[in-house]
Amino acid sequence: MKRLLSIGVAVVLTAAACKGTDSSAPTTPAPTTTTNTFTGTVAVGGRAMHNFTVAQPGQVSVTLTAASPPSSVILGLGIGIPSDSTCALLPGASAMASAGSSAQLTGVLTPATFCVTVYDVGNQTATVSYTVTVAHL
Repeated sequence: MKRLLSIGVAVVLTAAACKGTDSSAPTTPAPTTTTNTFTGTVAVGGRAMHNFTVAQPGQVSVTLTAASPPSSVILGLGIGIPSDSTCALLPGASAMASAGSSAQLTGVLTPATFCVTVYDVGNQTATVSYTVTVAHL
């Protein structure tokens, strides 16, 4: 009796291991990440904004990739909703950053039009040129 039970378990396990995937089932392609690159300048006490459109819900990352002079300047970054000529920041969607290659601001967005803003946090002594990238679905 024990022998029949162990043979039955072996048959069930073998059948489960042999179960393959249905190659005729359609596959869903992975969503494509869109990267927007924006450049501009921020005057002392100023800000700049750029709009971008998210097509699918998912991760967003904002990276201040260049800022000068000086290269060590700290700028504010934020994600918001465009409103007239301003960018109304989303709660918790801002950060202070110096230029680098890693995202300084990340989050999850739903499909809509958003804006990214770059602004003086109070430490600038001259106009700063910047490049910021926004990667999203």
